[in-house]
Amino acid sequence: MATIELLLIICLTVVSSVPAARGTSEVDALNAFRQSLTDPDKVLENWDPNLVSPCTWFHVTCNEDDRVTRVDLGNSNLSGHLVPELGKLEHLQYLELYKNNIQGTIPTELGNLKSLISLDLYNNNISGKIPPSLGNLKSLVFLRLNDNRLNGPIPRVLTGISSLKVVDVSNNNLCGTIPTSGSFEHIPSNNFENNPRLEGPELQGLATYDTNCS
Repeated sequence: MATIELLLIICLTVVSSVPAARGTSEVDALNAFRQSLTDPDKVLENWDPNLVSPCTWFHVTCNEDDRVTRVDLGNSNLSGHLVPELGKLEHLQYLELYKNNIQGTIPTELGNLKSLISLDLYNNNISGKIPPSLGNLKSLVFLRLNDNRLNGPIPRVLTGISSLKVVDVSNNNLCGTIPTSGSFEHIPSNNFENNPRLEGPELQGLATYDTNCS
């Protein structure tokens, strides 16, 4: 009898620890992001890494299962860079970081955010290429990367995201040709403007895409 009771206690302990472990993982991911940022206005002041869940933190929204679904830090006077750990927020739907002074590159790991609906990184100082891994975001509706310092081509895999309705990459330094297939078919041309090295729209079957584009 004692053995059965002991096994029951162990099982209950394991089960009860799962939500905490999940919450702690999200705390760790968001805290890694916080550590990479300079926050002069103290908008992240209550992001306490000692908590088991980030759901009481300002600018963080969770679902009924206490999983992070939104990070709303647009226009918050933040500087610093994005971190790969953000890719661990597997239930995240909205990543709103527009109108800050975030630098560095877009981590490939953001392609792990399979629930993401909106990726708003516009009006920052982000450089490097648009990672092709963003093509894995099959729930993505809004992709706004305008007014940064991005270079390289527009990844063709993005045209395969059927849910994508809004794409804006204007005011960068992208190169190559503008995709016109798939979800890009109805994206207005001004959403690609002010990229001096960007050509297009491409003619299907008649153009060599992205030559001399790096």
